[in-house]
Amino acid sequence: MSQSLIQKYNVPGPRYTSYPTVPYWKDTDFTEQKWIASFQQSFEESNSKNGISLYIHLPFCESMCTFCGCNKRITKNHSVEETYIQALLKEWSLYCNLFSERPNIKEIHLGGGTPTFFSKNNLEQLINGIFSYANKAKNYEFSFEGHPNNTTYEQLQKLYDLGFRRVSFGVQDYAEKVQKAIHRIQPFHNVAKVTFWAKEIGYTSIGHDIIFGLPFQTIEDVVDTIEKTNSLKPDRLAFYSYAHTPWIKGNGQRGFNDEDLPKDAEKRKLYEVGKQLLSKNGYHEIGMDHFALESDSLYTARQNQELHRNFMGYSASKTQLMIGLGVSSISDSWYGFAQNTKNLEDYYQLLEWDKLPVVKGHILDEEDLIIRKHILNLTCNFETSWNDKAFYFDEIESILSELKEMENDNLIVIEENKITITEAGRPFVRNICMAFDLHLKRKSPETNLFSMTV
Repeated sequence: MSQSLIQKYNVPGPRYTSYPTVPYWKDTDFTEQKWIASFQQSFEESNSKNGISLYIHLPFCESMCTFCGCNKRITKNHSVEETYIQALLKEWSLYCNLFSERPNIKEIHLGGGTPTFFSKNNLEQLINGIFSYANKAKNYEFSFEGHPNNTTYEQLQKLYDLGFRRVSFGVQDYAEKVQKAIHRIQPFHNVAKVTFWAKEIGYTSIGHDIIFGLPFQTIEDVVDTIEKTNSLKPDRLAFYSYAHTPWIKGNGQRGFNDEDLPKDAEKRKLYEVGKQLLSKNGYHEIGMDHFALESDSLYTARQNQELHRNFMGYSASKTQLMIGLGVSSISDSWYGFAQNTKNLEDYYQLLEWDKLPVVKGHILDEEDLIIRKHILNLTCNFETSWNDKAFYFDEIESILSELKEMENDNLIVIEENKITITEAGRPFVRNICMAFDLHLKRKSPETNLFSMTV
């Protein structure tokens, strides 16, 4: 990738796990009743067909990782587990009371924080409590994030017995100097151990998360990390850019100086070298920052153009309704978004009052829904079209004019009613999506809200 293209297109931009993106939600027009009507409509349309998804946020961590931007609570006091699980089940019961029938759950993802902070018995209590109100849908897929330093064989076995077949382990980088900078000391042995345990137990999709652009990280570090990863042969990989946004995430991302981070072309070289090595090792690029072996369901979904993207990342199956449980979780009804309070004490208080802990959201209008489809097409299929009148909107001509320069740079191909992202254009997917983002165009943020796109 040329230095001139990086300089031209490396600007702050959203990652597009939603559209509209969170800074452009119309909170003033949002109410709890509108959210209830939105998810009830989606539930009626989808529960009996495909089922629904659950994202469950488990926020506790024993130590702070300075690269992490997730909502978390740092503590070594494990007595917090029981209280939090009871709150999650209370929140779930409030939703179930508003459903017209017993929900069929197609997907569950346990995120964090550190889900494996919780004991196997408490994880079992959580999942059994969820299914005291629900059924498992056909071909369900349950996944969780595991910390290699504290995931036990017993936790892996218990979650497998409960129906989980996917697990992802956060690797980040194996270089000791990088691990010290991000406060995540994690020997290769620990990752190898939990990966082999998961394979032995029978997990069918094991993922590793790797980050490029970390402080003090070099090309040699990325090569070493990917070669070590390849020796374990996880089924899928997330290889994504470190999002340095300390102005948003506070002191958790101030454990090193800005000059310690790889910049622009240097940072992009880390990705290019890593991507080439992943391809050599049999991993196919699935979407933004994601790779999978041909045997993994994510690869199959990409080939069949069935890939989906939401706040949980890329998924091999699509459900119309995703309910987020837990502090800071975001729900998606397709017609609307809702986010829970980020404050743990407020979360508990709202549930004590028998209130859904939702504090902000957005109800999509007709224009939002059209743009959302285009952005999903671009991020999942690297193309979009408006042959179908339902995909056409008035601003399309001005967007095409804006994208002409990217076509001149051989990043996209513009046809009469279609845009296709070229191989060279894939690193610039976020920039291409930004051309469609009418909220971003109409109201630029007063302050920098996003990480750099390249």
